[in-house]
Amino acid sequence: MSIANLHETLLCYTLRKNAINTEIGRIETLKLLAIQNQGDQTTLRAQDEEEVREYFRTLFDENEEYKTLYRDYTEIPDFEEEMKKIQAAYQQELEELNAWEAELDSQITVSSTELEETKALIESVRSMLSSNIQEDFKYGTK
Repeated sequence: MSIANLHETLLCYTLRKNAINTEIGRIETLKLLAIQNQGDQTTLRAQDEEEVREYFRTLFDENEEYKTLYRDYTEIPDFEEEMKKIQAAYQQELEELNAWEAELDSQITVSSTELEETKALIESVRSMLSSNIQEDFKYGTK
């Protein structure tokens, strides 16, 4: 290969390496967003559960009949049903976020593999370039 072709190939691989690095950075940012969304969902779920608990606590405290039937507010039949509704609603969202995070991890793995291959190609082209330059300097000296 001519030195110019090797320089052009090296430049193409370097541009590709930079593009892959940018892509990995973008995906890692999305992964951080997924993790943050998981935390937000967990916080919202806890807030909703606390609102339900507070509602049933108040209901239990204000109703003398409930005090005779149940030891505390968690034994009220509707309490468990409401808690299960909240858990089911947030569970689906958390599963979707976990799936998204797993997909992003997969993309990072694929991009990292491609990055390592590109780095190996860059080193190969640099080696060929170095070899060709040395041969050009030796040309005609024998």
